[in-house]
Amino acid sequence: MHTPAQLEQAIRAGWSEDTADPDNGWTPQKPSCGQCDITSLVVQDLFGGDLLAADVFRDGERTEAHMWNRLPSGIEIDLTREQFRGGEVIGEPRVVGPRPDTLGDPSHPRYHRYQQYLVLSERVQAYLASAAG
Repeated sequence: MHTPAQLEQAIRAGWSEDTADPDNGWTPQKPSCGQCDITSLVVQDLFGGDLLAADVFRDGERTEAHMWNRLPSGIEIDLTREQFRGGEVIGEPRVVGPRPDTLGDPSHPRYHRYQQYLVLSERVQAYLASAAG
């Protein structure tokens, strides 16, 4: 079993432009932008727990949604929260789930994110395996 710190290192090493949602303004200086949904799926794969989602507001207007995790212990872990440093306010979280069975279906509207999740998941698994051995 890996620690949350090891998982965080692996995830941060796996983020890149090709895993970021193209609508979220990813840059090398802001590597967590556009990574929250797939990052939360990878965390859930390894630690279980709930997926949390909330609306994000700036100047009282909803700008986007954000996702993170609540581990089975009740501790919340949000590896991408740092992307919100411009006065954004994250609203009340709601539990999301279960994952839609159709996410891996090419006709699903977020299928491109599923593909990016697979890339990140593979990178994280490889990183953790190389760190362990």
